[in-house]
This record gives sequence, structure tokens and C-alpha cells, in this order.
Amino acid sequence: MISLAQAPPLLHGRLHHLPTKRRSPFTVRSSSTLQEINKAEERELRPELYASVPFPPIKAAKRVVLVRHGQSTWNEEGRIQGSSNFSVLTKKGEAQAETSRYMLFDDSFDVCFSSPLIRSKRTAEIIWGIREEEIITDSDLREIDLYSFQGLLKHEGKAKFGPAYRQWQVDAANFNIDGHYPVRELWGRARNCWTKILAHESKSVLVVAHNAVNQALVATAIGLGTEYFRVLLQSNCGVSVLDFTPRIEGGSPYICLNRLNQTPSSPVATGSSGGRKTSKRIILICQGSTQDTEPSLSNSGDQPMNMLGVIQAQKNAELLLDLKVSAIVSSPSNACAETATIISRVQEAADCLGADCVPRYVEMKNIQDLDVAEILRQSTKDTIDVSSLRPGWLNGLDDGVMSTLWEQSGRAWSSLLTELSNESEKEKIVVAVGHPSVYVAMMGHCLNLTKEWLGSFHLDAGSVSVVDFPDGPTGRGIIRCINYTAHLGRWSIPITRSTVDDESF
Repeated sequence: MISLAQAPPLLHGRLHHLPTKRRSPFTVRSSSTLQEINKAEERELRPELYASVPFPPIKAAKRVVLVRHGQSTWNEEGRIQGSSNFSVLTKKGEAQAETSRYMLFDDSFDVCFSSPLIRSKRTAEIIWGIREEEIITDSDLREIDLYSFQGLLKHEGKAKFGPAYRQWQVDAANFNIDGHYPVRELWGRARNCWTKILAHESKSVLVVAHNAVNQALVATAIGLGTEYFRVLLQSNCGVSVLDFTPRIEGGSPYICLNRLNQTPSSPVATGSSGGRKTSKRIILICQGSTQDTEPSLSNSGDQPMNMLGVIQAQKNAELLLDLKVSAIVSSPSNACAETATIISRVQEAADCLGADCVPRYVEMKNIQDLDVAEILRQSTKDTIDVSSLRPGWLNGLDDGVMSTLWEQSGRAWSSLLTELSNESEKEKIVVAVGHPSVYVAMMGHCLNLTKEWLGSFHLDAGSVSVVDFPDGPTGRGIIRCINYTAHLGRWSIPITRSTVDDESF
């Protein structure tokens, strides 16, 4: 097993002052990355400073698959792990790693990077299996350093550290312990990791690490700062995929989050989001595949689903079977309306599977702003391959079309939040069905970004994305998963694809 020495933190450059409140607009940043500035002399907790540091150029397309380790003994105990190295995988954790191995079994990885900590290294060994190439361990991939917190049960941390523990829970970006800002340090380490990963001569990379460091890797890749800590979930053995595509003119590559947190278990199962219980949820379902004979922007949107699309819709209905969906909202387009109807029928019949049949009523409605077909037809760049919806394809739209899409998707997102805000229901789940492009834009609105981020996310036909609201619809959305397709089985697009003859994946 090869080990990399820890690299020194990068130095800062141009400064940006970022607000921390959700409703305040964030400073606009390009999809490269943000480098944390470590000012050890600061004693007051204040919004952090960042420097914009582009990624190094790459010669060929590169796909990076991130996996968090399986459940550990300290996960099970509720003990704060940090970068300590005393916990090991539980039997459940070993089984989760095996599931991830099968999920990635046919993928042509060139190299595997791993954290040196036991729980992560063991997960990497299980997933890597019989491949002959050595696993490269890198200390920068270790979990977040939590200093005096490490080893404590959560209630012990609360009792011993009081206000500091509270700040760790509610304002982690400014959390200080033992003279350190752990989240800020973590963002710097993540940036160092990307420099080494992108410099490696490989096209398909597996990285096995931890919850917080994987969050930091995703965030720094698409240009998000430490205020996004605990916003992009990383579950045990959750898989996230990032695509790096070289620019013709050189410089920092195009970067797209192909999927986030594809887990061995169901993404809609009850549980916490970022360690907090949630009772309000939006589930975004992309319409099934359509009958386009010659797919293009000029004919997108009005086609009915083909047989594959119907199967995808049925699989989505099955995924939601055990949930009590409060409302289903849909674009009025044919494929979306068909998908919504299939989900509604299964939901209404869900309580009639036993002897006592009590049909469940599910409210259905159309939201016109979810229909973006007319907007996509306005693009003069009709050579875009919408059939494959390749990662970052929205970058190819005209600027005016992108602006119109962004504005309309913002209105649609506001409508969904209004739908979720009914105070008469303590628990509410809203399912929305639309075209992938409108949901890519919604991810940006959820994260308070701008239209420049439209190329930073990707969704496939039939995929599921889940956003939780622990503080209600007026609070910050926690993204549980993006572009989840494991439930589609053989009808899904693989998590990764061979890169031998496919430069752009």
C-alpha cells in the first residue's frame, strides 16, 4: 500500500467576505474551488475569508468516485470520531462495503486513494477487491480533526464543552476548539487532495474516505465554502461522482457533480439529515425516458414516455410506497403527467394491500413553471445532445435561455416551498415531477447560488433527488441525495462508465 505524505496547506490570494445567513445572497464564485484562509491570530468568531484558487488544468476527462466508509463501532455508539483511529467497521459496515463493491463491480477504476484510518482503509480494501493495483493512502483524506472532542459521546461533549459544542452544532464554519478552526482546516486539506488526485495519470479514480472530508471534497470541487458544511449529506458507504472535463483553451477544468450520496439503503427511508430529525421533505423525480426519435432541444418536452420511461416511473412509485406523500405536483408535459399519475395510483392503493382497504387520498396539481419545454426550444444551439443529457450539458445553452430557465425554475422552487409550508400538517412530503433541466436549476436555488452553476449538477431520466428541511421550509434545505438511480436496477444509468473509449463519459 502506497502512502502520500501530508502536503502543506496552500496560501491565500484574493479575499472574499462571505455572509453566513441563508437568506443573504452568497458571493458569486466560479466553479473552481475556494481556499480557506487560516488566520491563527484571530480570536473572535467571525465570517471566514476565502481565496479563489483554480484547479490545475487536465489533459483528459477524469471521473472521480467518492465513497464514505461503512458504519463503524463509534458510529454505532454515537461517539465523536474525528481523525482518531480507534474504531473499526461493524458487521453492518462490512455489509455496506460489500454492497458498494457490487455497485461498483464492473467499473474500470485506474487507481484508488484512501484515508489511512482503519475504518476507511478496510472499506477501500473490500471495494477494491481483487484488483492488482495498490491502494494509495493519503493523510489529507483523514476525517476532520476535532481535537478535544474526539472520543467523547455526544452527550459528554455537550456537558463538558457547553457553548463550544453548541457552536459545533449550529455554526460549524466558525467553530473553534483548542485554538483551531476544524472546518476551515478541512477545506484547505480537501483542496490539497484535489491537486494530487487531478495530477495523477488516471481517468477513473476511486476515493474512499469519511463523512466530513467527502463533504469538503464535493464542496471545494464545485466552488462552495465552509458555510455548506452539513448541507451535502454523505451517508455510510454513500457514493458521489464528480466529472472533470478539460477546457479547449486550458485552465481550470469544467466540473460537474454527477450524483451525490447514492447509498446502499433507500434514500427516502426515515432518518436524520445532518444529524437532525426532519418532518418536511421535497422529493424531485425526473420524468421517465421519452419517445423522441431524433432528440433535440426543438422537440423536447411534449413526447410521451417510452417503455423504459414507464418502467422508470413504476420503479419510482415502488420506491415511495412506504411514504405517506401529501401532494404530487407536476409539469403539465406528457411524460411528467404520466409519471405523476403512475406514482399517484400506487400511493392511493398503498393502504389497500391488506384486508382493511382504506384508499389514501393524494392531492395532485400542475405547476406551469415546472414546464420548461418552450424555454429549451428557444435555444439556437440545437446541436446539443439532449438524448444522453451529458454532465454539464446546460453550459451549452444560450445565455438568454439560461437566464430564462433560471428565473422560471426559481418561481417553481418558491411554489414547492409554499406547498410544503402548510402548518396544519406536522409531517409533509411533497413529490414533484419535472424535466431534469428544471431540477438542475432548482439545486442551485436551494443552495442560494446563481445561474453560473447550471453546469455544476447533473440529473438522469427517472432519477430521484431528496431535499430535507429540519427547520421547516423557511430554513435551509439539506440535500440528502442528487441523481439517485440505484432503485432502477438494470434500467438505470451506471454510477460510472468505462473511460477507455469515452473521453467525455
